[in-house]
Formats: sequence, C-alpha cells, structure tokens
Amino acid sequence: MLRRITSVLAGVVALTACHRAPKVAMPATAPTAARALLLDPANAEFTRQAPPVSRLRFETSKGVFVLELHRDWGPLGADRLYNLARLGYFTDTRFHRVRAAYIAQWGLHGDSSVNAAWKGRYLRDDPPRSRNTRGTFAFSYEGPGRENTRNTQIYVNLADNPRNDAEPFTILGTVVEGMAVLDGLFSGYGEDAGSGVRQGKQGPLERGGNAYMDREFPKLDRITRVTIQSP
Repeated sequence: MLRRITSVLAGVVALTACHRAPKVAMPATAPTAARALLLDPANAEFTRQAPPVSRLRFETSKGVFVLELHRDWGPLGADRLYNLARLGYFTDTRFHRVRAAYIAQWGLHGDSSVNAAWKGRYLRDDPPRSRNTRGTFAFSYEGPGRENTRNTQIYVNLADNPRNDAEPFTILGTVVEGMAVLDGLFSGYGEDAGSGVRQGKQGPLERGGNAYMDREFPKLDRITRVTIQSP
C-alpha cells in the first residue's frame, strides 16, 4: 500500500512539473524617466525660466539649508540652477570640495554616465556680480581666460572672500536658512577630494561617480533631496 501511495504522489509531482509555467527571462530594468532626462542635457526642461525669486531646499547628511535664488541677478545661471534642482540633478551627490571658513562646493553627479552627458555643456556668462560675501553662492567656472565655462558646480562662500571679487563670478543669491549646516560639512579632505574645476583633479570623480567617492573619500557629506519652495 505504501509503495502504491508513493507511486501516485510521484505521478502527481511529475504532472505538476509538466504544467508549471516556464521561466521567462525578465528584461533589464529600463532607466527611469528621471535618469533619462538627466542624460539629455539638451532637453528643453533644463532651460525653463525660473521664477523671479525661488528657494531651493537642500536636505543633507548634516541637516537642511535653503538657497534663495534671484533670477534678475543672473538669468542664465538662475534658470540652470533652478532646473538642475527641480529635476533632481543634485539628489545623492557629494560635497566634494569643502574648505572650512572658505567655500563649500558640489555639482559632480554620482552617475558617471550623467557626468559624461554634461561634460562641456557650458553656460554663457551672465554679467559679473562678484561680491563674495559669506552666504552668497555662484556657479564655478574654469578660470581667467576660460569664461563661458559655467556648468553644474555651485559654491557657497563660508566667509567673506574678497580675494575672489576680481574674477567675473555671478552671485545668484544667498543662503537664507541653515548656514550652520554648511559650516559643519566635513572639510577634512580639503582640496584632495576633487578640488575645484580648474585644478585638474576631478577626472576620477567624474568617471567613478559615487562608487569612487564613497570608497576613496567616505566621510564626504551628501545631498539627499532638493525641493523647490515659494519665498
């Protein structure tokens, strides 16, 4: 009897196996719409006009700070910064250059493909508005003789920096909340974690993205989310 029951059960298992749905290879996950947009810097979304005044709220590993962006201070730069923030470019990026009592800088993306897409996507200069007082911010550029090279990297002055006033930076606004958060960003790497756009050290960060930065410079603070607020 036991042998007969075992035989019947084996038959049931075999029959079930024959009728089991075949395994289907799942397609690779397609890029999200957000990532697809970041890979297309020529998309018109990146040139949408910013409001006359807007506030960009940055949530970071150290807390929240808010930038107040004034379009009339530099329309081209304001439009780009507004849209980079609005479309998620700065999400999960690192503060790769922080020098205590000088500046905090960010804007290299964590995805090497996005960095490649934005390489050389320069912005024409706005008229200079270069008064680098504490709490002001602007796009960085590649240095004297390399005008019209603003791209995606922003710096905030952590102190009054009149030594930079001779250069044609265009200040776009001020920090209106969370200056202490910026003061508290990890600064131990100084100029070693990529430095500025003109020092020639950013190639490994551009090519390696967050994987490289987190491996080589694990103490860098990061941006987790950016939202747009009404003033």
